Amino acid sequence: MNESSKVSPEQFAQSMRAEMEKVAKQVMEAVNEAPDGEWIAGSEENVRDITAELRRRLFEQAVQQRVDAAEAAFPPSTRCDDGKAAGG
Repeated sequence: MNESSKVSPEQFAQSMRAEMEKVAKQVMEAVNEAPDGEWIAGSEENVRDITAELRRRLFEQAVQQRVDAAEAAFPPSTRCDDGKAAGG
């Protein structure tokens, strides 16, 4: 793969910003909802689940954006006179 198939980290972060902010709010809500004196025990599992889903989505989107960039780096295949793709 060449440099044109890479996605800038800044571009990726910007594309995920809204989702990351949403997750940050969900984490704070989980901690706020935990009983007094049990902030860690009362929110840890919920926060773990919330952040695990974010981790999955981040990785999924990173790979998808890289695939999209790689596909965009290749020119469309040319057609022969018979309407079939060249080479096949």
